[in-house]
Amino acid sequence: MNTSPVTTEWLSVTTPDGPMAAYLARPPAGRGPGLLLLQEIFGVNAHIRGVAEQYALAGFTVLAPDAFWRQAPRVELSYVGEDRDRALTLMRGLSREQAVADMSASIAALKAHSACTGRVGAIGYCMGGRLAFAAAALCNGLERAVCYYGGGIATQLELAKRIYIPTQFHHAEVDASIPPEAVASVKAAMAQAPAAAQATFHHYPGAQHGFNCWARASYHPASAALAHGRSLEFLAALF
Repeated sequence: MNTSPVTTEWLSVTTPDGPMAAYLARPPAGRGPGLLLLQEIFGVNAHIRGVAEQYALAGFTVLAPDAFWRQAPRVELSYVGEDRDRALTLMRGLSREQAVADMSASIAALKAHSACTGRVGAIGYCMGGRLAFAAAALCNGLERAVCYYGGGIATQLELAKRIYIPTQFHHAEVDASIPPEAVASVKAAMAQAPAAAQATFHHYPGAQHGFNCWARASYHPASAALAHGRSLEFLAALF
C-alpha cells in the first residue's frame, strides 16, 4: 500500500511538435514552486521518478518531461550494455532546438498548473545538467538552475553570456567525461556571465560521474546527500 503524501501522474504537455508525456509529482501541501526536472539519457525511469518525488516531498511541484518522446515515448533504460548504447543513440537524435522547445513548453505548463505557485526553477543530471544550462540561457520563465555533472556544457560556453539567473553546478572529482579542464572552462565562462547569474560551483572528492543516482554503480551516498542539501538550499529561494 502506497502511503506517500506525494501524488503523481503522467500528463500531456503541448509542444510545437505535438503532445509530450511528462511525469508530475505534487508536494504534500498540494501546491508549491515549480521544478523542471531534466533526465539523464536513460529516460524518465524509476530513478528520475524517485528524484521527482524526493523534491516533491521537499515542497516542490516537479515536472519531468520525456525528452525522447519523438523517438521512443516513455522509454526506460538501464545503465549498462545495450541499454546504454541505445540511450546514447537517443541522445544524439535530440537536437538542442527540440529540447529547448520542449523545456519552454514544460515551463509554461508548470506555470499554468494549479499546483504551481508560478515560480519555476530547473534541475538536471548528466544530459539533463547540460539541458538545464541551456534552459537557463534560452528559456523564459526560469528563476534558478541546477546542473549536475552536465556533460557537454563545455562545448556550448557561448550560452553563458545569456544566463541572467543564479546557476549552481555540481561536479565529481573522478569524471572521465568531464575532466578538470572542462570544469575550469565552465567556471571561466560563467565568470564572464551577467552578474545576475551568480554562479556557484561544488566539487565532490572521490565521487564519480552519476554519483547522485542510487541505481548506478557510481552512486556515492555522502556526495549525493551533500549535493542534495546544497540544491535544496539554493532552490529554497523559490518559496
